[in-house]
Amino acid sequence: MSTQITKHIGEISYKLPKIREGEELLSITQSVCPYCYRILPSIVIERNGKVYIRRICPEHGEIEELYYGDVELYKKMIKWDLEGRGARHVYTSVTKPCPFNCGLCPMHKQHSALVNIVLTNRCNLSCWYCFFYAEAAGYVYEPTIEQILEIVRLVKKQGVAVNVQLTGGEPTLRDDLVDIVKALKAEGVRHLQLNTNGIKFSELYWEDPVKAIEYARALRTGGVNTIYLSFDGVTPVTNWKNHWEIPYIFEVFRKAGMTSVVLVPTVINGVNTHEMGAIVKFAAKHVDIVRAVNFQPVSLTGMMKKHERMKYRITIPDVIKLIEEQTDGEVPREAWFPIPVSGIFSRFIEAFAKEFKFEMVNHPICGAATYVYVDRKSDGRINLIPITRFVDVEGLLEYLREKWEELLSGSTRIMVGMKLLYNIRKYIDQKKAPEGFDLYKLLLNVIIKRNYEALGEIHYKMVFLGMMHFMDLYNYDIQRVQRCNIHYGTPDGRLIPFCAFNIFEDIYRDKIQREYGIPLEEYSKKYNLPPKVVTKKYIRDRKKLESTEIYRQTYEGILDLVRK
Repeated sequence: MSTQITKHIGEISYKLPKIREGEELLSITQSVCPYCYRILPSIVIERNGKVYIRRICPEHGEIEELYYGDVELYKKMIKWDLEGRGARHVYTSVTKPCPFNCGLCPMHKQHSALVNIVLTNRCNLSCWYCFFYAEAAGYVYEPTIEQILEIVRLVKKQGVAVNVQLTGGEPTLRDDLVDIVKALKAEGVRHLQLNTNGIKFSELYWEDPVKAIEYARALRTGGVNTIYLSFDGVTPVTNWKNHWEIPYIFEVFRKAGMTSVVLVPTVINGVNTHEMGAIVKFAAKHVDIVRAVNFQPVSLTGMMKKHERMKYRITIPDVIKLIEEQTDGEVPREAWFPIPVSGIFSRFIEAFAKEFKFEMVNHPICGAATYVYVDRKSDGRINLIPITRFVDVEGLLEYLREKWEELLSGSTRIMVGMKLLYNIRKYIDQKKAPEGFDLYKLLLNVIIKRNYEALGEIHYKMVFLGMMHFMDLYNYDIQRVQRCNIHYGTPDGRLIPFCAFNIFEDIYRDKIQREYGIPLEEYSKKYNLPPKVVTKKYIRDRKKLESTEIYRQTYEGILDLVRK
């Protein structure tokens, strides 16, 4: 960490930027200077239909960055704002201003919804936009199983369902991954995701298909609920990471009973933005195992000139519009809602059950989502039916909010329940719904049974399309990080929000992992590897991978959908 940055951590400037002619003030917040980490009062403004965040550093001048690519969608998302109620357990006391005090502290406004546990910083790839990998870091970080379990025990102090994502680096490089999964499930983890590029499953398949299936099945039966699979596009140019391997990964998953895959595209403007619609159609084609697509507009890490940032910068509404255009309107922009709308369901069920319920009330600008039903025709065509085609989502949300408030004001559960049974059908147009799809029944199961399995049934009937835009130093909004519910667990006993852990990596990620890691040379020597070599990088045989019927069928009909 540079002396300049160290000097200014926690220092607060008070000069608020001016609003210029032709601009509308949308909100006032705080941000940071990307060069010296001063905390700066900031304005979020609209200009020419787009939303920007602006602040003034006394040393580095005015800093302005695109915040949200469409003001109308911004206003729709903000409408559904729902404030969090705190972290439910305090892990660190307040000694510095946010975001330099993370752990979680009393200023944090949301409990942990998903806890990321880094299993290793080693990887078999070296992607140019990746947050980190061992060779660049200069050390190997791999926590022990006991350290991993201790993180889960920390999360339990919040009294919420424990959901964990095993991440990296590349977690499948851990030889003890199956043991880790079993230990986490035994410790009480409710939902377990494995974040992977999937290459190991393909490598094992070509070595011995039975071995590959047994490995995937061991992970599934051991406790992995969902594979969070990197997938940047449908063509080799956009998805050079694992395009050729995806067919064999899917083959293994099908035969192993791994039926919950989330495709995770990192969206980079001008790189893969012409394939957004094709990615959605690809997910629909493989709906037997693909449950969701979670688009992630790129977080621009490192020091970049403004013209370079604008070349690659893309925001949530930009991706929403591209999906609308590239699906010929099948998934319209009107179908998308911010993540906090799920909090209305949670709080209604909480008031109905009279006990605290898990909720996701992130800042409404952090993410957006929708559901689509996949209608597969006999001739192979795929139609996408968004939930808003047959559900008045806004009306239903307002109705649930009203019933939630009735319960809080003293109405009985019997009275509210009877009203619900009678009125909820008004918001569902069964004539426009897919044949044989009874959403009314599914929603009642969620509300009445109030359990994980009932909610999961909806996920298996429809494809979830989500979007999460993690921040970077240029578009940083401290109000957003205070409401983050994706937290990294660390061996030092802290839970650190995603957009602090990875953005202020010199304060959090790298500092912690270096402390608990070992130098490359020591790791290489310990495992009898060449000096400073910590993992074998993957080398593919494209000709072999492209030669099979499995490869052809996986992408059949999809490549024709790519918009040039």
